[in-house]
Amino acid sequence: MIIARSPFRLSLGGGGTDLPSYYSKKGGFFVSGAIDKYVHVAVNPRFEQDSIRVSYSKTEIVGDAARLEHPLVREGLEMVGISKGIEIVSVADAPAATGLGSSGSFSVGLLRALHAYLQEEKSAQFVAEEACSIAMNRLREPSGKQDEYVAAFGGVRSYEVDRDGEVRVHSMNLSTQTLAELEASTMMFYTGMTRSSSSVLSKQKAAIEGGAGVDKMDRIKEIGFGVRDALAAGDLTKFGELLDEHWKAKRGVVSAMSNDKIDHWYDTAKKYGALGGKLCGAGGGGFLMVYCENGRSKLREAMAKEGLVEHRFHFEPEGCKIIHNA
Repeated sequence: MIIARSPFRLSLGGGGTDLPSYYSKKGGFFVSGAIDKYVHVAVNPRFEQDSIRVSYSKTEIVGDAARLEHPLVREGLEMVGISKGIEIVSVADAPAATGLGSSGSFSVGLLRALHAYLQEEKSAQFVAEEACSIAMNRLREPSGKQDEYVAAFGGVRSYEVDRDGEVRVHSMNLSTQTLAELEASTMMFYTGMTRSSSSVLSKQKAAIEGGAGVDKMDRIKEIGFGVRDALAAGDLTKFGELLDEHWKAKRGVVSAMSNDKIDHWYDTAKKYGALGGKLCGAGGGGFLMVYCENGRSKLREAMAKEGLVEHRFHFEPEGCKIIHNA
């Protein structure tokens, strides 16, 4: 059995500029960190060689991979050339549609496990591009490059995307003190709302292609550069302030990014000490991330009264890897 462990991600700045609707015009830039929440993907030869079994939130047993309902598994198997005789099981630390890049993380974990199954060694960049291709080319999802690259590379890094979609990955080399303070002061609260990222991203794509959202995305990319510089300098107060600027800019791209209830939660967090924050992922629900340097216990109490559950985390220095192969 082969087991791959693939981390989820926390977007820190520039999110959305990794979409082809934007980077094909102006190039993208984002800062993101892998966290210690994972999806595990296990693959094993199947005793019944004439069929395939895939277990996730449901179980599928079919005669050929092309008949699978799970789109990522179906396309991933076709990409590597496996049609039957295999079992695949996945277990995740957080549900889908919560803004932590679960689909991209799953695709990277699946492909890493399948290549190991075939005794093939592939680079992080290779697997990330394969996973991006599944979502963007095979399934025609309105997605970008962030989720797959962060899952593949891990750590807290910055990423440049040129107009042709080529991604350059840069290490941030944050000091131990900066990383510890960033972890301590960044708080994640689960809103209890799940949403279709494709729906929100489709509206964002339309806004960019129609020209109305381009200026806002320019500002978001500029904020991404500022986040990189603030983190590199250890200026975490500036990082928190930039999150607030990001929130205002992102809300101007598409109205579906937030709603009255989320706005209320955000305002509550700021009232109790948060410098800024953002919804993880495309928006519309999932996890609300806020940055608070002082008075975190009061902020926790206030958010708990609102019914929001905090989920603590650490940044994960490693990308997707094989943790069992026997």
